[in-house]
Amino acid sequence: MATTICFIIWVLFITDTVWTRSVRQVYEASDPEDRMVHDFHCPRECFCPPSFPTSLYCENRGLKEIPAVPSRIWYLYLENNLIETIPEKPFENATQLRWINLNKNKITNYGIEKGALSQLKKLLFLFLEDNELEEVPSPLPRSLEQLQLARNKVSRIPQGTFSNLENLTLLDLQHNKLLDNAFQRDTFKGLKNLMQLNMAKNSLRNMPPRLPANTMQLFLDNNSIEGIPENYFNVIPKVAFLRLNHNKLSDAGLPSSGFNVSSILDLQLSHNQLTKVPKISAHLQHLYLDHNKIKNVNVSVICPTTPITLPAEHDSFSYGPHLRYLRLDGNEIKPPVPMDLMICFRLLQAVII
Repeated sequence: MATTICFIIWVLFITDTVWTRSVRQVYEASDPEDRMVHDFHCPRECFCPPSFPTSLYCENRGLKEIPAVPSRIWYLYLENNLIETIPEKPFENATQLRWINLNKNKITNYGIEKGALSQLKKLLFLFLEDNELEEVPSPLPRSLEQLQLARNKVSRIPQGTFSNLENLTLLDLQHNKLLDNAFQRDTFKGLKNLMQLNMAKNSLRNMPPRLPANTMQLFLDNNSIEGIPENYFNVIPKVAFLRLNHNKLSDAGLPSSGFNVSSILDLQLSHNQLTKVPKISAHLQHLYLDHNKIKNVNVSVICPTTPITLPAEHDSFSYGPHLRYLRLDGNEIKPPVPMDLMICFRLLQAVII
């Protein structure tokens, strides 16, 4: 039980690392001059709460243009308006901006003035979800840590777009129109600190090439991916959470070693075309294989053979394969659970068939 609790805490820590790391920086003012609390001008279209002098709330107001942003503002909320353009002028004095939310507007790439975003040297969070973008906007400020572009029409990533974004830790491109030809071998070059990459709900047939080495969370659900190249995971040795649900993966499309990758802790392969349980690592803790075409479970094949080093003072029961959760429902497997499955995976707490 204690082990499970520790794992849950660890998962929450990893999932939120990108968020907490950046939010902490947002709230830490480096010096009194940065606060600029002496400037209390507030655009008439917006609301400036006295208790939060660094925030500017302009959401849900039917705005067609971005108002002039006062110099003291760190957090700018402009979601759910009718804004089509991002010009430079409203941000002339906004040198302290850390956070911009422009979700649910009508912004196009043509409407973004070239230096409008790159001039914001302290910007950490940029939200542009639910707009009309057809490519990833560029140039962007080097300081950026999170870029949220879900539910646009993005089909292109211009060369060099990410080349200077070495501080970016989260990139969300889910629910766009990305095809395989959107990626070059150097598309993600420069993203040295990227930890989470979400490209779910696009039109990919192949795994994206040459991902950043520090990627820990890779989400590719709801594409049309048919296979994974041999040694694909060698370039992302830290990947811990891999989601490939709702694709077209078959047994023939998997690497010979399957998913025997020691870094992967959570593997989701639901709603594919697999007929066999793939090879896995002894370190894997959660495995989702529901709604495939699996008829039986060959434990002699899937039981990890690589031993986990056992400290002398611990019992072997705690140091076998780490699998705790296995989902196999929606296949052609009939209960009961094979006894040798439980013998191999002694830490299993839930098996769904």
